Amino acid sequence: MFKKVIVMVCISVFLTTAMAFAGSDIKGAVINKSDVKGAANIAINEKNKANMGATNIEDSKVKGAVINQSDVKGAANIAIGKGNEANMGAVNIKGSDVKGAVINKSDVKGAANIAIGEKNKANMGSVNIKDSKVKGAVINQSDVKGAANIAIGKGNEANMGAVNVK
Repeated sequence: MFKKVIVMVCISVFLTTAMAFAGSDIKGAVINKSDVKGAANIAINEKNKANMGATNIEDSKVKGAVINQSDVKGAANIAIGKGNEANMGAVNIKGSDVKGAVINKSDVKGAANIAIGEKNKANMGSVNIKDSKVKGAVINQSDVKGAANIAIGKGNEANMGAVNVK
């Protein structure tokens, strides 16, 4: 039992530092430097997303730099239910045109970031850009310590040290 838990946590930590660029055109640099320690990253049920120290670019054009430097320690990042999203120290760009720089430097310590229910979003130390045009710079430097960021119910959003451009 103990070995299974360690393996699942190690797999989760490995997956949390991922970069994905589905259907995107990128001219420039995408840098994701993440140092996740002892964290659990969980997405359970239907159409949930749990992103920790991740950079996700989907159906977007980027000309410039996207930089995410996230240092998450002992944090749990959980999305449970239907259509929930939990983002901690993550950069998410979807359906957007970015010309310039998107920079997120987040240092989260001992925090829990949870979205439970239906269509909830919990954002902590994250940058989310959706269906937008950005010309210039979006900079988020967030230092979260021992905080809980929770959205429970239906259609709720909890933001802490986050930038949301829609």
